[in-house]
Amino acid sequence: MPGATNKIGIMQGRLSPPRSGRIQSFPLGTWQEEFLAARDCGFELIDWIVEGDGFTDNPLMSDEGIREMTDLAEKTGVRIGAVCADYFMDYPLLRCGREEVKERVAVLLKIAGRMSQAGIPYMEVPFVDHSAIRTPTELEGLVEIFRGILDAIAGFDVILAFETSLPPQPFADFLTALNHQAAKANYDMGNSASLGYKPHEELNAYGRHIVTVHVKDRILGGGTVPLGSGHTDFGACFSLLNELNYEGPFILQAARGGDEIFWNKKNRAFVAHYLKRNSD
Repeated sequence: MPGATNKIGIMQGRLSPPRSGRIQSFPLGTWQEEFLAARDCGFELIDWIVEGDGFTDNPLMSDEGIREMTDLAEKTGVRIGAVCADYFMDYPLLRCGREEVKERVAVLLKIAGRMSQAGIPYMEVPFVDHSAIRTPTELEGLVEIFRGILDAIAGFDVILAFETSLPPQPFADFLTALNHQAAKANYDMGNSASLGYKPHEELNAYGRHIVTVHVKDRILGGGTVPLGSGHTDFGACFSLLNELNYEGPFILQAARGGDEIFWNKKNRAFVAHYLKRNSD
């Protein structure tokens, strides 16, 4: 039953002090401690970050690192539910030359291979902000790129969860054009609210393709704010996802609050309230 089976997770780095004032980054030096902190907050999952800065030093990129990640997951009961591939925020598969595209596709396949070894099912691939899809020509180019690699992605037992700032129907059309079991969607409640998209229009268009959800609150046309203080219609989002029988994870990617442990316990309770309401 949706609500009763959905797992609640936390975006990596949200349980550590922010690095260089950034709201989101890989928590170099404290990533091991986050497994224990996540368990103490009641989280079941961590959404692992792979970014361009320090890419080769990310534990996911080495056998030794994967062994340590797996060991911590077993000891704490907090597993890695997805990889947030912020690498492609730094190095998007858009507006670059053919050789750069080849290099970046090779990185995507390398990440998928390491995920396969670590048993991580979903790679969230962002096309927002700097890496947003701006024209129909760019969208067509991405369809061509991903059609060429989706069989290989599926061979790793990995599913790509695309996160885009496209309006609902163009995003649905993109997924239909790919038409592949390894091409699904990430739904970010806050980003959609900031863009002025309506939950029922989005979820009617591509809700059946959603495999991961980011829980966030944002101001219309503005930035991230504490849960419940922005324009995200959480009641509609959770209710519609429940009607779609969504059974995937809800990952907190919320505003930071100083005392990260206290703040994230509060945020987890916020999500649990909506899940309980829909399961009753």
